Formats: sequence, C-alpha cells, structure tokens
Amino acid sequence: MVKIRKCVGLFPSLIVLMRILFGVGWLLAGVTKITDKLWFSEPGLFLKDYLINSLQKSNVPPFYKVFLENIALEHVMVLNYVIPIAQIILGIFLIVGLFTIPSILSCLFMHINFILSGNINLISLILYTSAFSLIIFRSNIYYFSLDKYFKLDTLFVIYEKEGKRTASIPSNKEKNYSSS
Repeated sequence: MVKIRKCVGLFPSLIVLMRILFGVGWLLAGVTKITDKLWFSEPGLFLKDYLINSLQKSNVPPFYKVFLENIALEHVMVLNYVIPIAQIILGIFLIVGLFTIPSILSCLFMHINFILSGNINLISLILYTSAFSLIIFRSNIYYFSLDKYFKLDTLFVIYEKEGKRTASIPSNKEKNYSSS
C-alpha cells in the first residue's frame, strides 16, 4: 500500500517538473534572443533575416508565406520586441505556475508559428509534445503553483450540472455538490 501512494505522488511531481523545465526553456529562449542574438541592440536585423530566409524554404506552407510577407515583415520591429519579452514573461509564469493554461496555450501558439516558418527539429518536437502533455495532464500541473495558491486552478475546468456544461468558477455550493 505504501508503494502505491509513492507512485501516485511521483506522477504529479514529474508533471510539475515538466512544467518548470518547459518554463525554463521559454525563459532561456527569450533571454538568449536579447543577449546572444542581439535583438535589442540591433533591432529587427536578426528577425528580418530569419523571416526572409523562411520565405525561401520549400517546407513553409503558402498561406504562411502570405502571412510572413504581409504581416510579419511589415511589423518586424514590433515583433522584435514582443517575442523575447513574451517568452520571458511566459517562462516565468510557467516556472511559478501562474496563469498556467493560458501560458501554455500562448507558448503553443508561438511554437506553431515557429514550426510553420520551416524550422522543425528534435527540440521543436519535444517542446510541442511537452505543451500538449501539460494540457492533457492539466489537473497535475497545479501542484506547487501560484494558481493553486490563489485558487485560479478552477478557472479552466468544465463542470457538468443538470446536463449543462460550464467553464466558469463554481460557487462553494457547486463545489460541495460535485465533491459529494
């Protein structure tokens, strides 16, 4: 019986570790863009070259090439600052477990854009799989998180009551009803 309890506690801990490592990955991605790739000291240079190279790749879908030409390259200076700052903020949110589900979804959105721009490799697949794994096992990501502390872990839970589905925060009465 003791072994079963240890195994049950191990899985949520591994999911939390995955969430923290996922956050560290996004935090480091943002920090290295600012420090190593000089996104702030030479604004727009790296990102513009990256986007132009993406237009030349054969594995970039045609609809995404239209997006790159008409939106991304037109707003390269805004994206130059937004991308690394967003990566740093999302990384911190994931590490401390604050707004966890929206942070994961935002990272997933940015990662899908990265893949669509023609850059798919082993690290991309690991990050993509990690994001979906965290969403699938979302009930375990809230251990050791600020979401749990501030009771934000119930924001993205779907409750069924009397045949109706809701995604709002349940009242104390509904919580007691569902736990009985």
